[in-house]
Amino acid sequence: MKQAREPYAFLKSIIALGLIALCLIAAQWQYHRGVDRHARNSMIEKHIALPAVELETVKNTPLASEWRTVTTTGVFDASNQILLRNRYSEGVYGFEVLTLFTDAYGEKFWVDRGWVKAGANATIAPAVKPVPEGSVKISGRLRLDSSLPRGSFFALPAKGSELISKLNAQSRLQTQNYYLDLLEGSEPALTPTVTAALPELSDGPHMAYALQWLFFAGLVIYGRILIRRAR
Repeated sequence: MKQAREPYAFLKSIIALGLIALCLIAAQWQYHRGVDRHARNSMIEKHIALPAVELETVKNTPLASEWRTVTTTGVFDASNQILLRNRYSEGVYGFEVLTLFTDAYGEKFWVDRGWVKAGANATIAPAVKPVPEGSVKISGRLRLDSSLPRGSFFALPAKGSELISKLNAQSRLQTQNYYLDLLEGSEPALTPTVTAALPELSDGPHMAYALQWLFFAGLVIYGRILIRRAR
């Protein structure tokens, strides 16, 4: 009987080792996710605290300067505005309004002018502050356009109250690989009533999950020892 049990004991050990390896891989994955998230949160906090600079000085390195406050001068294009859906403010459904902006160097990029409450129904555009005509100076947080949702979204007409076809924020108008979350402008009407929200700067549960997977690995080891002793 003892010889008959040996192959099964070996198989159980192999299964246990496989489970332990999977637990260690999962623990390492969660650990690195936690480290990466902590590093990103630290970068965001650092860049938000930095003094404002001219967009021209950091536009070629948007990844290294993301979330930093920048200033620039140019004109808004009221004929190209996008509504990003599924945005909430204090539990109220609405949109974020993106308006095309051309700076003094002729470069085009989107400016997120903040949150607005949705219209009465899906076919009626929300009440959006008109953009001023002519050159204005704006201040906003530099963001990568990869943060924008992919696909086409509702577009606002330059005049009227009905929603029109759709625009694509990434590719339709050959914009730059960054955009701005507007904070304020040279005209008071440009300051958003509700600015684009900052991300939640929490490290999340990744470290706790990593410890949990290590605990599971320990349970497998303990269980295998108990099974061996029970023979």
